[in-house]
Amino acid sequence: MAAGLAMAPALAPRLFGTLAGSERPQDGWSRYTQATVVDFLASPGPFNTPVNVEALTPEMLRNAQASGITAVNLTIGGGAPEGVFQSMARWERDLGRHPDVLMKIRTLADLGIAKQQKKLGLIYGFQDGVAIGDDLSRVGLYHAFGLRIVQLTYNVRNMFGDGCLQPENGGLTPLGRQLVEALNAQGLTVDLAHCGMRTTADAIEHSTKPVAISHSGCRAVADRPRSKPDDILKRMAEKGGVVGIYLMPFLTMAGQPDSDDLVRHIEHAINVCGEDHVGIGSDLSITPHVVDDAYMRVHRTFVEGRIKAGVAAPGEDPAVPMFVTDLNVPQRMERIAAKLLARKHPAARVEKIIGQNFVRLMRDTWAA
Repeated sequence: MAAGLAMAPALAPRLFGTLAGSERPQDGWSRYTQATVVDFLASPGPFNTPVNVEALTPEMLRNAQASGITAVNLTIGGGAPEGVFQSMARWERDLGRHPDVLMKIRTLADLGIAKQQKKLGLIYGFQDGVAIGDDLSRVGLYHAFGLRIVQLTYNVRNMFGDGCLQPENGGLTPLGRQLVEALNAQGLTVDLAHCGMRTTADAIEHSTKPVAISHSGCRAVADRPRSKPDDILKRMAEKGGVVGIYLMPFLTMAGQPDSDDLVRHIEHAINVCGEDHVGIGSDLSITPHVVDDAYMRVHRTFVEGRIKAGVAAPGEDPAVPMFVTDLNVPQRMERIAAKLLARKHPAARVEKIIGQNFVRLMRDTWAA
């Protein structure tokens, strides 16, 4: 969903900015500044929009710093190797221009440095395995350039398995099994967020390491194609994996969700998986959306284009912005923490959900 129509960079500040009331919440959590905060699918730049920018704006950089987020799983685009390296080059340019704000994450030690230096860490990830294709030696090549997370399929079918919108719901292909083995051996995290249910279940069983479901929800709470049923969530947790709950319209069956809807998914996931296996994968830009007529025109064009291309999921609505209403601020992770604390979740559990569980998953999966 990160890829879209190219639009003039000047449009970005109009559609993305710092909203009134985006300062730290009054009911904020004093331990937030000490916590390692990980959003397992997000970006400091435009995301889930057709807006494209050549470089991060000063406002986007300020929002990244204000968020208190230690690291994000950053989608690196490109359906072919050339596209992957073009995408990487763009981000390497931003990393080089803004070393005081951004840092590339290759190891857990890097994550600790990013936290200590109050920088936003960028963890390169794929949302589709197509750039690997049938040449699995590319796993090592991409790893050498910093790739650390690979989602096997997007919404539809590829050579590795079926995505969550593929009606046949086929499982891992033989090549898909080989890819899981290659990722395990090289020390990359296997991600199953957009995978079909059989592909998800097969990969959980075939992987010798825990897996991520980086940005999803609980199908028992809202029956959406990308959300996972309880049996899959339970098996993922039994093998040490972590599910990241998204901040997307798919949290509900109608309308735009609020933070109460998000909490329902988090608490259901805790009940099914246990507190060690739940996190956040917002599927959003850190910079908030500024919704006005111009924004809605762009949003409608974007969603209608995805529907026409056959990659839109049920719940993508041209009339409904893709974020949680009261979490459309850079400090959304702190607000989630405050919300959970207000519901009497222990501080140690909250710290796991806003980042520590994904830190543990990376530790378990990145060692070759």
